Amino acid sequence: QVQLVESGGGLVQAGGSLRLSCAASGSIRSFVVMGWYRQPPGKQRELVARITSGTTDYADSVKSRFTISRDNAANSLYLQMHSLKPDDTAIYYCNARDWRGPRGDYWGQGTQVTVSS
Repeated sequence: QVQLVESGGGLVQAGGSLRLSCAASGSIRSFVVMGWYRQPPGKQRELVARITSGTTDYADSVKSRFTISRDNAANSLYLQMHSLKPDDTAIYYCNARDWRGPRGDYWGQGTQVTVSS
């Protein structure tokens, strides 16, 4: 079973940048889709961005500011975040889904991103 470990979170001022990484313990080639989700304080978890073999999707709130990418050779997923806002404050989770759909979901433990105003 593949394990996912996020890193790169932290405290940053509004307008700053962070790069999140998600390292998998095994090959990610079999994952049909990988993505980043976040859970702001007191709110439900929401999709931030996801990537398949050929497409990317972003939440409207992060379009043009965040970029998702995956490196199959490095078994890693990334999220480059620019122009961060206080509303981006959340725990960010890495997700990977295999051919089984939702039954084949893998989650990391999350990394905290805090954006100060």
